[in-house]
Amino acid sequence: MRILCVGLATVDLIQRVDRLPGVDEKIQSESVEVAAGGPATNAAVTAAVLGASSGIEVVLLSAVGSHPLGALIRADLAAYGVTLIDAAPDSTEPPPVSAVTVLAGTGERTIVSRNAGTRAVPVPAAGLPDADLTLVDGHHPVLAVAAARAANRLVVDAGSRRPVFTDIFPYAEVVACSADFHPGPSNATGPGPHRTAGERDAVTAAAIPAPAVIITHGPGPVRWFTASGRGEIPVPPVDAVDTSGAGDAFHGALATALARRDDLETAVRSAIRVAGTRVAHPGPRAWLSHL
Repeated sequence: MRILCVGLATVDLIQRVDRLPGVDEKIQSESVEVAAGGPATNAAVTAAVLGASSGIEVVLLSAVGSHPLGALIRADLAAYGVTLIDAAPDSTEPPPVSAVTVLAGTGERTIVSRNAGTRAVPVPAAGLPDADLTLVDGHHPVLAVAAARAANRLVVDAGSRRPVFTDIFPYAEVVACSADFHPGPSNATGPGPHRTAGERDAVTAAAIPAPAVIITHGPGPVRWFTASGRGEIPVPPVDAVDTSGAGDAFHGALATALARRDDLETAVRSAIRVAGTRVAHPGPRAWLSHL
């Protein structure tokens, strides 16, 4: 069985602090870590760890290139058993770098990142690998659209609105998005500020052309919608120490459960459990040993 993750790969520099610095102020961090990051990359690592015991192969299609920083990404992926297909192997540009600052007291994070910017990455000449399930995050739009069209089963990480989702959603089996996601234009006010959260989620789900839509609310309940029903699953309380990548972990776990043919509600519950484990442990990778 193979899961293909398509999207962003970054170098993440994570520093843990007891408070955020003010303007023109320098402070010392409590710790510094470097890891591969990006929604599809973190989801791929999560899926690889979860699927290792059942023989699930995880492949990441992204753009890394030949810059020395790319070696950090390659080494991190290899350490967790993720196979990388580099769509831009000859590029000398540095990969995207994210500066992540985590507040030690709350686990909240601040991120400064260029992401993929306007970089255009073509589909590899060898084409796309076959996969039982494909996850796309919307970064590198050409790759995302090609992967969506070729997917046997498609899960979309719609963490924030991207124009390319218009071309991707019709191919999706499941779209997972946050409560801040709005399917309309980027300047839209959202589906009714005076509605309840459940009503707003229902409006958002109805506007997304996919058989199943999942909407997360951080520590709040996760709601799912299909043509035949809907449901709400509470998120167990967790003492959060690091919320970085929690959504990515959710999506990686969701993809793994769906690839194993779990039903939607069971898959969501599994993803909630994994995301809860993520936020309960500091650092980008140490939490994986607790799965």
